[in-house]
Amino acid sequence: MLEVYFESDKEVISFCEHLFQYNKQIELHWKTSEEWGNHLILDYQVPGNETMESIAKSMVEVFVTHRLTNMINGIIKDYYYYTNMDEIERILDITHWIFSGDDADSVNVRKNKDPSQLLQSLFIANIKNTETIHFDSVVKFQFKVFKDQLIYFVGLAIDEFKREEDHQAFVDMLREYIVKREPSYNTVHIMQGNQFSFYKTNGKRFTKLELRMLMQKEPLYIVGLDADELNLAPLIAMAPKKIKIYGDHPSEPKTLTVINVFQERVEFQPVSSFPFQYYFKK
Repeated sequence: MLEVYFESDKEVISFCEHLFQYNKQIELHWKTSEEWGNHLILDYQVPGNETMESIAKSMVEVFVTHRLTNMINGIIKDYYYYTNMDEIERILDITHWIFSGDDADSVNVRKNKDPSQLLQSLFIANIKNTETIHFDSVVKFQFKVFKDQLIYFVGLAIDEFKREEDHQAFVDMLREYIVKREPSYNTVHIMQGNQFSFYKTNGKRFTKLELRMLMQKEPLYIVGLDADELNLAPLIAMAPKKIKIYGDHPSEPKTLTVINVFQERVEFQPVSSFPFQYYFKK
């Protein structure tokens, strides 16, 4: 038998819902206490790792749902001293992505660590060898290791946020630059790949020499573009009225940058719409 106390009504309801999902063998008795709020008595016939895990996992769900955002916000404001609400909101979003994202990038950023597993182990450590556990006390006094990890994640989120800001400033500068440019071409066709392939309207592919000669005519160093950059720089040099990109990945980073810079000038189409099929050679 284990006694569990929750001060918050929302949290105790959330805990009960998750506990029933994880383990239907536990009998649960709920009453209220003037001193400690919601008082749960968990009665189970077979105490063991599986029972403890289901209780701990339910507590993890409660924390992530009801406490995590406030803890992250507190770290952003009190530890890193951010006050602008828009910046705080963006850093919060990135931290949540680092914390629980299941894509390869977020997993890589957190170095394959699963913060939920750390939370679970902390709750299990507090449940072991005790008959009474206060959820609020555990979160307040036993979470130093987890909070240190969360501070690190918020730091990573701030680094990513700053990179985004720098990238946006770079994009804004390029937009201003091309607005003042007289277009050298009406339409340029681009095929996605590890490196863009550029085509003229007659279907002829731009050679690397042609691209470099175009780039040499423009002082691209002013906008921070390297002479060896052969994806975005040629387009900035050409400043075409229309850009047609063909491929299967509209969210591919190089493509997104072109779309962000040239905006309404860009049209993305599937590979099947590429008008110069005979130039494909495997």
